[in-house]
Amino acid sequence: MSYLSTVNDLVSGSAAGAAQVLVGQPLDTIKTRSQIAPEGMFKGPMDVLKQTLRKEGFVALYKGMASPLLGVAGVNSLLFASYVYSKRIVSPFPHLSLKEIAIAGGMAGAANAILASPVEMFKVRMQGQYGAATDKRLRDLAREMWRDWGFRKGVMRGYWVTVAKEIPAYAGYYTAFEFSKRKFQRKYGDKLPVWALLASGSTGGIAYWLSCYPLDIIKSRVQQRQVPPTGKPWQYIN
Repeated sequence: MSYLSTVNDLVSGSAAGAAQVLVGQPLDTIKTRSQIAPEGMFKGPMDVLKQTLRKEGFVALYKGMASPLLGVAGVNSLLFASYVYSKRIVSPFPHLSLKEIAIAGGMAGAANAILASPVEMFKVRMQGQYGAATDKRLRDLAREMWRDWGFRKGVMRGYWVTVAKEIPAYAGYYTAFEFSKRKFQRKYGDKLPVWALLASGSTGGIAYWLSCYPLDIIKSRVQQRQVPPTGKPWQYIN
């Protein structure tokens, strides 16, 4: 029964992740282009949207979607398994405090970066193409990164920045989600209505981005660079 429950959770999580990509990709493209575009190219997020629609069409808002869609099952499975295992490491008891939830979430985020980093890197580099004749497909981009830079400096470019981002991101996400869910459970019991779970997930999502957005900007710029950055990871901010 436990095995079937785990499989069901993984399948449900992958389906939810795919839905998240499909719904959120246009906003993610606007976010990423705002972070990595050359200075003066856009006046702000709304200008990113206007110029993208005018010059490249609506479909351009979904650039880079193939990478997270292909990786969503692996990323979500790794995150789920890492979080469950991390909670067991943090505490032998089933009910964790919010502080313990934060620690377990951070540990899961660090593990999740192993798959999230290349998925994000390819997505960012696809989104950083602005409709020129030289724009590449995902497979060509992947082949080029492997050929020119190899695994560590190519496919895994920005890995340590991704680790630094995912730790506070998932510490914030799981803590806010659990905090909100527990508040609802005090009023509605353990079997929460769907809207309460959605509200808890939304709270977690807000906390995710509040916890990591500056690091996300650094990550996107590192991964978009034409050549691998040099120096220590903490020097990337310069």
